[in-house]
Amino acid sequence: MFQLGKTIVSEDIIKKDFVCNLSACKGACCIDGDAGAPLDEDEIQILKAIYPKIKPFLRPEGIEAIEKQGTHIITEFGDLETPLINNADCAYVIFDEKNTALCGIEEAYNQGEISWKKPVSCHLYPVRVKAYSEFSAVNYDKWDICDDACSLGKELQVPVYKFVKEALIRKFGEDWYLELEKVAKTL
Repeated sequence: MFQLGKTIVSEDIIKKDFVCNLSACKGACCIDGDAGAPLDEDEIQILKAIYPKIKPFLRPEGIEAIEKQGTHIITEFGDLETPLINNADCAYVIFDEKNTALCGIEEAYNQGEISWKKPVSCHLYPVRVKAYSEFSAVNYDKWDICDDACSLGKELQVPVYKFVKEALIRKFGEDWYLELEKVAKTL
């Protein structure tokens, strides 16, 4: 672990390799698990505002879940998350012709309907950020459904922090990322 500003960063994001391999995992991170995607406080208002524009991209069951639960939920622990369809798929998930799970929000973004790509937690994956009162912890989240992504990352020699560069800059800023690159060179 090392400190960058008000973050404590796991060395795993520098030492481990990762490149999403959707052809292998079929987007399992959007449909497996027991919780929705974590959301930041400011993302709640964004989701409410853009919902009418992303609704046409969503599946009927996703629309039903969102209209029943809301564009976000608050868990029993007070965490903000995307709602789920029957406690499984993220309500915003869609599928392509190969049955690969994709993000309906990101599809609306790709089609130019909105200017917000998707929740930053999704954009950052496999990096997870946990905010505490004095700092944020920046960790690599190793999940077995991503074994193919780890293999592909190793083959292509792409460390986690480079794979999620755009998302890390989005979350922490360009200066923070430049400092991260300096640390990476020394490790």
